Amino acid sequence: MELRLPPPLVLLITLGCMYALAQYWPLYTFSFSAQALIVLGFCLLGAFLGLAAVWSFSKARTTIDPRFPNKTSKLVTSGIYRYSRNPMYLGLLCFICAAFVYLSALSPLLMVMLFVFYMNHFQIAPEEAVLQAMFREQYCQYCQQARRWC
Repeated sequence: MELRLPPPLVLLITLGCMYALAQYWPLYTFSFSAQALIVLGFCLLGAFLGLAAVWSFSKARTTIDPRFPNKTSKLVTSGIYRYSRNPMYLGLLCFICAAFVYLSALSPLLMVMLFVFYMNHFQIAPEEAVLQAMFREQYCQYCQQARRWC
């Protein structure tokens, strides 16, 4: 992999940068009546996706540490992984979207886009290359059945 930052650390860095942008360069600020409900919804969805993904990996008895995909003992395609190849990252993205709505400023949206770019290029692409090498045709079939993010 290009960089070996744990995704929770990438999440924390992203949230910190979002907060700084909202405080020191807010651009357009907004507020609306269902804001708290949307923040709660994103947080609940993020928690559900993350827990469902960890549960699927736990049932398969394989590693959840994405920094070392070569330690994967089994390709997980059941549970939440029937719908998304990256539900843990999708869950993190839900928390980032919750933070964007909570911070009520347009400038943190830049960090949402940077998070997706970073995860696609420095986390997911290297993981997929390793999984492709390890599971070959089984992984190709899985990629045709489940989308990357959702």
